[in-house]
Amino acid sequence: AKPFTYVNARFGTVCTFPDDIFTDRQPEPENGDGQQWLSADGASLSCYGSYNAGDDTPDSVVNDEKASTEPGYKLTYSKTGKNWAVLSGIKGDNIFYERCVFGKEDVIHTVWIEYPASLKTKYDPLVGAIAGSLKAQ
Repeated sequence: AKPFTYVNARFGTVCTFPDDIFTDRQPEPENGDGQQWLSADGASLSCYGSYNAGDDTPDSVVNDEKASTEPGYKLTYSKTGKNWAVLSGIKGDNIFYERCVFGKEDVIHTVWIEYPASLKTKYDPLVGAIAGSLKAQ
């Protein structure tokens, strides 16, 4: 897979992923906080930054997700570190994986990958490398 590195101009959020899989770049939102790409087989990848307006911590992000009552949503894995959180689970017929890095200037950098559960064997090997590439510039 050919790697592509995205750098968000507003927040300096950086992630690298195979752009021969995530080929359909969506329009950037007006606020310029990030970008989303879609794949031909129904997967999506979002990479963005946001201000930590709610004074979240890695633990509070995980606890909020654990408390979610969204139908079809189930958190199956979570882990936190000093300045990061990782979450994974089921959302309807999809698997999701999210990594948040708490950076300077009270910015949370996030990568979100979502894909059909039927494509688990294709996407599971990619998730770790993509999520691991998330950083602040």
